[in-house]
Amino acid sequence: MKKLAIVTTHPIQYNAPFFAILAKSSDLNVKVFYTWEQSKEGALFDPNFKQTITWDIPLLEGYDYHFTRNISQKPGSSHFTGIDNPNLIKEINEYGPNGILLFGWSFKSHLKLMRYFHKRIPILFRGDSTLLDEAPQFSIKKLIRRMILGWVYKHIDSSIYTGEANKEYFIKHGVPSTKLIRAPHAIDNHRFETAPKAEERAAEWRVQLGIPIDARVALFSGKLEPKKNPLGLLKAFLEANIPNTYLIFAGSGVLEEKLKEVAAGKGNIHFIGFQNQQQMPTVYRLGDVFVLPSSGPGETWGLALNEAMASARKVIASTACGGAQDLIVQNELGLIVSKNNHKELVNALTETLIKPRAELLSDGKTAQKFIQSFSFSAIANAVNSWIINKN
Repeated sequence: MKKLAIVTTHPIQYNAPFFAILAKSSDLNVKVFYTWEQSKEGALFDPNFKQTITWDIPLLEGYDYHFTRNISQKPGSSHFTGIDNPNLIKEINEYGPNGILLFGWSFKSHLKLMRYFHKRIPILFRGDSTLLDEAPQFSIKKLIRRMILGWVYKHIDSSIYTGEANKEYFIKHGVPSTKLIRAPHAIDNHRFETAPKAEERAAEWRVQLGIPIDARVALFSGKLEPKKNPLGLLKAFLEANIPNTYLIFAGSGVLEEKLKEVAAGKGNIHFIGFQNQQQMPTVYRLGDVFVLPSSGPGETWGLALNEAMASARKVIASTACGGAQDLIVQNELGLIVSKNNHKELVNALTETLIKPRAELLSDGKTAQKFIQSFSFSAIANAVNSWIINKN
């Protein structure tokens, strides 16, 4: 059996099922090395949600893992020196892998690992950066960044690209297309598609919120932060002013008070707060269309789009979302609007929410079928093929 070492900072709900699928492969022995040792306690404070988060689904089941010692004085994944593991290279050498799958380079230990194992053990890199937030005009800063990233990516053998925007980023920074492997961003489709009684529970919840059965509902779910532009969505919804329509915000964050202030006195706008993972299949079904009007920077994909589509809901997304061009076929699976374009967002909401609810739910079923090809199994197959070809 081939051995694969996976190096990433901490357990998250978007990776754990993928690791478990890889571990079940009859051709592969997998061990995950977590470099943010302090995350093993499970509860982490998220400044954007403004609360400590403990996910209510298992993140460490179905695969072998190890939390390697992190000696950073300020541990975390938000800055370069937050990940500093003196024993990481030694521990990986002791494991003796045939290949390394590395998530992210912008940490002290991850970059050191890339440099050390370059030409020793094949490295498959995974990052989801895009050029969507990059200013079009020339600048010295941009040129320097190109040079630095070009040097960084010379230390990898291949890279997964998560979508077309991510592929463009890698090519721009010198990674040849022959070294790029398509493995689009995915979520646990099965969990969102087959959640027991999610539709019934959502219907009951809508009744509790006072939403008529034939009303059309737009849903936003995520951090209530400027990057995701929930305030822009609220203003566009109010301007559209379509009869018998509602807007639901699921989440918390720095903009929560401002949003509630703007929505004060509006009976068709609801805030349901932060919802944990087990509840999310029901949350997405509260809406008839899911809206992610992000303005950036940093919305490299928008995995909430995958979750909404897996929950059989149509989506509206902005061009700031890296996954929009991969997931949305204009006017079929959803709508794409230009980022920070208020008029386009008003028009997209109007065009969508004037339709009968039954038609919106039918469109959602089409989206659900489409999203099946964006799966953890597809990513696992790509990784399996890579390590076999490299050995």
